Amino acid sequence: MADVLVVGAGPVGLTMAAELARFGVGVRLIDRAAHATETSKALVVWSRTLELMDRMGCTGAFLAGGLRARSASIRSGGTVLGSPRFDNIDSPYNFALMIPQRDTEQLLAAQLHAMGMRVEREVELVSFAEAGGHVVARLRHPDGREEPVQTPWLIGCDGAHSTVRHGLGIAFRGSAQGDDWLLADVRLEGPGTPPPDEIATYLHRDGPFVVFPIPGGRARVVATRGPTEPAHPRPDPTLADVQALVDQRAGGFRVTDPVWLTNFRINERKVDAYRHGRVFLAGDAAHIHSPAGGQGMNTGMQDAINLAWKLALVVRGEAGEALLDSYSPERSAVGDMVLRNAERLTDMATLSHPAAQAARNLALRFLLGLHAVRDRMATQMSEIEIAYAGSPLSIGPRAGARWEPENNVGPPPGAGGAPRFLLYAADAERGSALAARFPALLDPTPRTPPDASALFVVRPDGYVGLSARRNAWDEADRYLQSIAKADG
Repeated sequence: MADVLVVGAGPVGLTMAAELARFGVGVRLIDRAAHATETSKALVVWSRTLELMDRMGCTGAFLAGGLRARSASIRSGGTVLGSPRFDNIDSPYNFALMIPQRDTEQLLAAQLHAMGMRVEREVELVSFAEAGGHVVARLRHPDGREEPVQTPWLIGCDGAHSTVRHGLGIAFRGSAQGDDWLLADVRLEGPGTPPPDEIATYLHRDGPFVVFPIPGGRARVVATRGPTEPAHPRPDPTLADVQALVDQRAGGFRVTDPVWLTNFRINERKVDAYRHGRVFLAGDAAHIHSPAGGQGMNTGMQDAINLAWKLALVVRGEAGEALLDSYSPERSAVGDMVLRNAERLTDMATLSHPAAQAARNLALRFLLGLHAVRDRMATQMSEIEIAYAGSPLSIGPRAGARWEPENNVGPPPGAGGAPRFLLYAADAERGSALAARFPALLDPTPRTPPDASALFVVRPDGYVGLSARRNAWDEADRYLQSIAKADG
């Protein structure tokens, strides 16, 4: 019997399974699809996700396979209203890594395979119920055989149409945005082609037109096609349709050699809670939103990383189940923020009244002329500003903040085969004594803090759990004891 059953082998499920396996947890990963994703789908891996991949040990493979976008531009016809640059993002990865989702899944699957695991394809979750301290599930195999399974924990990473979410019977609150959108993966030619390392957004009276660079000399084009008419669904776009939008909204270049042309709609929905007893939701199973900002996949992968180290500590018997109560409030708050920001960006880009469009363009030209605004936009997109100040695991000033990578002394928090907290304390002798008291939770070697008068306990996902001033050893002891409790 596996300790954890993960349903869905997209980027979120693969991340979840790989992290659990890295920490020695028995995990089973199933997916009803016969094959992994074969199209580009989600394109961007942002700075914070790359930082978290450092502890997974796979950042290098992603950097080798991706294209580094250094800036974005917001345009109106031939006029550049502003160009937020990513160079000033406070991260070792101060760029947007453009990499097709099919490649992301291949790299994560390779990470999983290196730990002796594989995805069980064409295996479908039929039903499940919680009973007697575990989850009873029924799986259907490709030959029609049904397999009863008992597992202590079930995680739904199975996308917007999640079987796990439907099985829980919980609401997926939200709505659909009112337009049809076009997506095309093509090549661009001509003197007006945006720079190959820039995300270019063209604002137009008939709707936005966005160009994302893709490795291999290709580009993703996304644009509105007009209001949705359910009674008259639009046919899939042709290359001529894409070129007509280029000529109307951007101009100066040609589109050629299409490999993917499709329509889509934007839905903005979210569940109220990510944990229901022994069942969890992560990624699109818990939240879906506009692709504006390119944060959907990143947010889901970070859901997985957040839950995996906590669940690993519980499964290993090194922390009480109360630790899992922090997952939903932490990640639900992040989901709310991402949903809100993406909705605002989409609403701004799709303004339809000419006066509102003119006012928007004037405001953007002024605001994006300010360094602080450009830097703020880039920081928000990179997700390095995500913090857990309101978490039950955050105590003291600066607690819940991201532990800046430049403060690392040695491997990043959470690296290796055990999800250990790190202690940063000037008094190495007392630090070693505290680590000896909590050997299952604390790394045995205390590290030198950036502020010699402070004591920090850093979580395995690289956020400050406890931040305290001098003589805070009793406080650190109580903090670790609260996590190590056998029950809540």
